Amino acid sequence: MLLRSNYTAAKKFLIALGLASLTFAGTVAPVFSQTATAIVTNDGTAASVAQTIVTDGFRSAKFGMDAEAVRAAILTDFGIEDGEIQAGENAVERTQVLTVAVPNLILDGGTAQVSYVFGYSTQNLIQVGATWSAKTDPAMTTKILYDNGDVLRSYFMADAYAPDSVRVNVALPNGILMFRGADAEDRATLLLLQGTFSIAEDGSNILTPASLDLLYSSDPNEPDIFSLPDGAF
Repeated sequence: MLLRSNYTAAKKFLIALGLASLTFAGTVAPVFSQTATAIVTNDGTAASVAQTIVTDGFRSAKFGMDAEAVRAAILTDFGIEDGEIQAGENAVERTQVLTVAVPNLILDGGTAQVSYVFGYSTQNLIQVGATWSAKTDPAMTTKILYDNGDVLRSYFMADAYAPDSVRVNVALPNGILMFRGADAEDRATLLLLQGTFSIAEDGSNILTPASLDLLYSSDPNEPDIFSLPDGAF
């Protein structure tokens, strides 16, 4: 499976940022539902004010669904054959995973791999992610990766995230955290451009990206994954 579908990878990024104990969440255009409340303006007319975005899954696949329901959602969302959905397992976290290749998840953005992760104990959807790389699309280029990241980050920045939860363009040892945001339920998103840094002639660091990873989690602080109990060994 090409996409980092485990919480360990995301946690490493937060530790590198010194943010491992903070909540982080967000969304992208097809992923969220948005609530609104009506207010009365000074002239007596009604207006609608958008509140914090709620990340509840990816398109018609919602957190808490079982694998059968998510499989049906994938078929509906992408118009593919059932045989194009691959089933797998994360042996360390003991979670089940469905993956599918999706061309033009972002228009002209190449083929992405979308992964749906099901909790160890509940067997329900707990995480959705997408990755773009040369492994998901041999025609992928550095420019496409940067362009895809810019498109997603710009979308996130234009929407209703809690201002104190947002982090943008944070340098990491192996890439850039392009966006982090939060919703009221602590559901999480990370947008990561990963690759290798080199030193330019002027002394600046230049990132050559290898992948763009977008990760959504229903509960990043207490994920439903297998772990050994304290004191077991």
